[in-house]
Amino acid sequence: MNIKEYLKENLIYLDGGMGTMLQANGLTAGELPERWNISHPEIITRIHRDYFDAGSHVVNANTFGANILNFSAEELEKIICAAIKNARDAAEQSSGKQPKWVALDIGPTGKILKPFGDLDFEDAVAAFAETVKLGVTYGADLIVIETMSDSYETKAALLAAKENSELPVFVSNAYGTGGKIMTGADPAAMVAMLEGMGADAIGVNCSLGPKALFGVIEEYLKYASVPVLLKPNAGLPKTIDGKTVYDILPNEFSREVAELVRRGVRIIGGCCGTTPEYISETVKIVKNIPPVCIETKEFTCVSSRTHAVILDTEPILIGEKINPAVNDLVEEALLDTDMDSIVDWGMEQQEEGVHILSVAVGLPEIDETKTLADVVCEIQTMIDLPLLLNTSNITAMERALRRYNGKAMIYSANGKKESMDAVFPIVKKYGGLVIALTIDKNERPTTAEKAFAIAERILVEAKKHGLDKKDIIFDPIPLALNAENTAVTETLRAVEMIKKELGCHVALGISDATFPIAERDATACTFSLCLG
Repeated sequence: MNIKEYLKENLIYLDGGMGTMLQANGLTAGELPERWNISHPEIITRIHRDYFDAGSHVVNANTFGANILNFSAEELEKIICAAIKNARDAAEQSSGKQPKWVALDIGPTGKILKPFGDLDFEDAVAAFAETVKLGVTYGADLIVIETMSDSYETKAALLAAKENSELPVFVSNAYGTGGKIMTGADPAAMVAMLEGMGADAIGVNCSLGPKALFGVIEEYLKYASVPVLLKPNAGLPKTIDGKTVYDILPNEFSREVAELVRRGVRIIGGCCGTTPEYISETVKIVKNIPPVCIETKEFTCVSSRTHAVILDTEPILIGEKINPAVNDLVEEALLDTDMDSIVDWGMEQQEEGVHILSVAVGLPEIDETKTLADVVCEIQTMIDLPLLLNTSNITAMERALRRYNGKAMIYSANGKKESMDAVFPIVKKYGGLVIALTIDKNERPTTAEKAFAIAERILVEAKKHGLDKKDIIFDPIPLALNAENTAVTETLRAVEMIKKELGCHVALGISDATFPIAERDATACTFSLCLG
């Protein structure tokens, strides 16, 4: 049975804390637990079987730290082969009658990614890819990426999973008491990025006890259009008589988890300190709670490495100073590889109150593919605003999107089929929000009806590529006000038609409309008020 199909109508129960169970069975400090798949297969199998007997649908194979950075290629293959076999044997031995699946468990590499550490993003992707390939080879049913505390490493793991398998992928992050993961991302930022990249379920694991995670889970439930996952600890650890115990007992744990199931969580289990008894108690209480329907959320948003910007009723300001076409100093900085100046312009705009930074680096004298990615990475090191990637170079666009930490805004696509066929697959793979120009055959539409017709066609093509309309913003790209007497009225009519009849957001290049009018600032301000 396909787990994604089962999830549409049912709750899914995960297993509990493998690490703490192994410690209880004699794993000593400094031992790598993944080696127990080979040296102690009977213990691993018994633990898996106990969780299946407690009601778990999914057990994570004992592969949390199994990656090429921790083991040789030869040993890694043996470990993953044995781990999946142990879990599969446990499923066959279990007396439970529920559907059972074995997950390839992927945890952090143990390294910190650049720029804050020394592991390159692509090296992280490659390390995760080796684990994914072996998981596929030896028969995992799905991939669980868990306990991630860095949004960038989370992206690397998910990208490796999607590029090297067709398996369902569940992703969960570890949150602190402040409601953010270690590197600063809040739940809305993680939802934006992971859902945009095509994760099949997202949520929270480890961290804290269930009640302490209520606020984080509420944010997931507010923004996510995919199933939400919860796998909390049994509270906080403490040492009694030389043994580590946790301060939330199974009955309290299960009641708290049940409350979040009533609010909409669809996938539940436990992490550190949760024995099979915790899962059994949770299944017992939760099994009579009807699953809450998963609704598509219509939030149009972008995100940075820390937060999301949601397009709602308030205007969103995009800073455009980092563009050699509008700032000669940017051209000089790019030619001199002066990243400090580029970052300074970004910080100036952040202080001025912009919500999103536009980044353009296109010059004939430079390698745009390398430069755009380099600039994006440099800016994200110092500035936490979401970015708009302004390029018509598809190779540069993909490279920058791949390295981007979050969900970026992308400019530009338009109504020409070759443009949509090039841009939309990239956006589908990496996640993003597209600004689509209502241009067809290199012509600006002179009437609202023509602009609207192009927008309709763009939505049809976007859907073919798997993109939802919430991830398309339209730019009616107005004619200059001094070029046509009807430019203002037709542009405003197009905005109204797109917003009301298509239900999509609009981005408008007011600077285009007011060029080359003498009182440009005042005119732009008036135009903005009309749009509002």
